[in-house]
Amino acid sequence: MNQSINFEELKNHPRLLMEARLRPVQGTRFQPTGFPDLGAAEYDGPDGKRMLLVESAQSMANRMEEICWDRTRDDWIPPLKGLPLVKVVDEQGKPLTNSVLEAHRLNSPYILEGKDKSVFDMLKAELADMKEGMVDLRKLAAVVFKTDTNAMLHGVFLAKKELAGGRLRLPRALSAFIEAENINVAQSGGVKNDIVDPSGDTSKGFGNVPYPRTEYTAPNITAFFNIDLAQIRGFGLGEDPEKLLISLAFYKIRRFLERGLRLRTACDLELELINATRPSGFELPETAALEENLPQLIQNVTDQGYFAQSPVSTVQYKK
Repeated sequence: MNQSINFEELKNHPRLLMEARLRPVQGTRFQPTGFPDLGAAEYDGPDGKRMLLVESAQSMANRMEEICWDRTRDDWIPPLKGLPLVKVVDEQGKPLTNSVLEAHRLNSPYILEGKDKSVFDMLKAELADMKEGMVDLRKLAAVVFKTDTNAMLHGVFLAKKELAGGRLRLPRALSAFIEAENINVAQSGGVKNDIVDPSGDTSKGFGNVPYPRTEYTAPNITAFFNIDLAQIRGFGLGEDPEKLLISLAFYKIRRFLERGLRLRTACDLELELINATRPSGFELPETAALEENLPQLIQNVTDQGYFAQSPVSTVQYKK
């Protein structure tokens, strides 16, 4: 490893907090995420400034997972190969989904609710002694780490009564969201034109259909990232697993900021700068350093027996 990562600088800190200043790639307008029955999430900040939630914590988690997966090859991108996960195939053995892309990760119904109970039975056997009494979070972390490492950062809730009464939960160790400050509304609209029959039945897709469009402008768009270092240490997995999880969190942030900022057609952003607010002055490792270090960290953890010999568990989904 020619490019080292300074883990010592974080040793006595419970959190690593970072802020990334963003701007639209073109023009000044952008479109935030929308919520059912709510639309865009506008709100007043504590100082009275008009604020806007551009991207939610749950959406950011999904995006930081998606950016690490190669859909064409149905595998991790090269620096992350060897990380454990659960793949789901259909009845013909073709890829269907996996625990990295599933919204509930290891708790996906395609993993736990089908006729193939191999992963479900493994979890039930390994966590059987938690049926009553306090949940042993360290043991739960060790099982999740070796089965679906990605879920250690983004959280998982095994909400099945057969698994410790549905009490097995690991909160997010890596969380993020994007906010815009001092927002202004950019209201516009358009018309879906029907050149054949402008007065046609619009309920069936015919006719001219006018529509409104709401976008925003803001002088400040900021992505916030929080790595819970205390939680990662609290898993009690050991030095190399801790370094792997922290490095994986760094890499997800870097890759998202470099390749994942086209959030929607009308929300294409780019990075201006990123800095750590706690501890102040910490510098996020460069992508090249992380891509050089991660394969060796994965190998170290594998050699020490934290992962199974075959890191990929496969479940065939049948209803």
